[in-house]
Amino acid sequence: MAADEPPERQLRVMPWWLVLVGLVVAAALGWLVLGLLLAEADRAGQPDTRATLRIDAIRTGLTVVAGTGGGLALLLAARRQWITERAQRHQESVAARDQAHRDRVQAHAEAVAEAAQRHQDRQSGAAEHDAAERRLTELYTRAVELLGNDSAAVRLGGLHALERLGQDNPRQRATIAAVLCAYLRMPAPDGEPRETEVRRTAQRVLTRHLRADDATHWPELTLDLTGAALVDFDVTGCTLVDATFTGAAFTGTTSFAGATTRGRLLLGAATFGDVSFEGLAADGGVLLDGVRVGGLASFDGATFAGELSCRRASLAGPTSFRRATFGQPTSFDATRFEDATSFREAVFDAALSMEHTEFGGSANFHSVRFRHMALFRWTMFGAEALFDRARFTDAANFGRARFHSMASFRDAQFSRPPQIDQARAMVNLGHRWPAGAVVERLDDEWLLLVDR
Repeated sequence: MAADEPPERQLRVMPWWLVLVGLVVAAALGWLVLGLLLAEADRAGQPDTRATLRIDAIRTGLTVVAGTGGGLALLLAARRQWITERAQRHQESVAARDQAHRDRVQAHAEAVAEAAQRHQDRQSGAAEHDAAERRLTELYTRAVELLGNDSAAVRLGGLHALERLGQDNPRQRATIAAVLCAYLRMPAPDGEPRETEVRRTAQRVLTRHLRADDATHWPELTLDLTGAALVDFDVTGCTLVDATFTGAAFTGTTSFAGATTRGRLLLGAATFGDVSFEGLAADGGVLLDGVRVGGLASFDGATFAGELSCRRASLAGPTSFRRATFGQPTSFDATRFEDATSFREAVFDAALSMEHTEFGGSANFHSVRFRHMALFRWTMFGAEALFDRARFTDAANFGRARFHSMASFRDAQFSRPPQIDQARAMVNLGHRWPAGAVVERLDDEWLLLVDR
């Protein structure tokens, strides 16, 4: 029943005696009226008049009885019509309730069927997912087992199986990259050419998926190659995310040329043969503390948007930072450049510190822009120190520096007089000091520079 439909009152059956009472009332009413009219007729003086009145009285009494009976009949007919209409409304209400009930039953049946279908679909999907996961686990386990085989050929097959698994299953790529990194971190047998080839292959599997412009790119991979032994490692043009190479041993030629780093690039205490960082774009910090480079090191055109730290490093071969850009504070404190080093046309947008730094070969700072404080205190220049046409926008401090060969500041520009107190330089080498520098003869070999 609808909420706004008023409740029906219970229909009661009319008792038979109520009809009898109605007839009696009609007869009594007719008799009463007849009695009153006859009494009035008997009062007439003339016999003819009295007879006429008596006939009219009888006629009126019968009329009253008939009218009363007709009224009762009309009431009964009205009640019958009301009962008929009520029965019709009841039938319609019952039919409507039955239809609503059937609709509810139908809707419930459809909902139950839909829920059962969804449940079946979920069970089917779960079964398919479980089967896929089991198969994936089996493939992964088998590939890892191949990687641990004694045969180099089998290990190569394991590497390619892992790569194919990662290419087909993006959710497994981070795990596969971690497995490959762990393999490269394990100690390598000395002088084992087959194992060297396996490791080269593992490196290539990692690096060929780090190029963002390649269809096989695996995004957001992080590399942890702490202490790994890497041979001719090449990430040219790759994108490195929070890559760690702390303590890694790079042999052969290593290339980070044109690479892009997001997050930190950690290379502390790593060792290199020849290494190239040309065109590197680093948006996070780069850590080179304690690095050892035995051959050529090139950072030409590199951009360091984050902090660069290269403290206590040793670079034995020629080193070049030509046209490099340093966006955050940079430190080369206590670093030793054993061969010729060039920062020609580099730009330091933040502070530079080269305190206790040693240049065994020539140090070329030609046309370098120092837009913030530049510290060369206690720096040792073992060969030529060339600052020609350099521009110092902020303070420059060369206090207690040592110039063992010619120092040249030809056409260098200083926004304020440089601090050179207690710096020393060898005599008779054709030095070109900044304007206003005070130079005193210390002994037969050394000159002493003091601030005004």
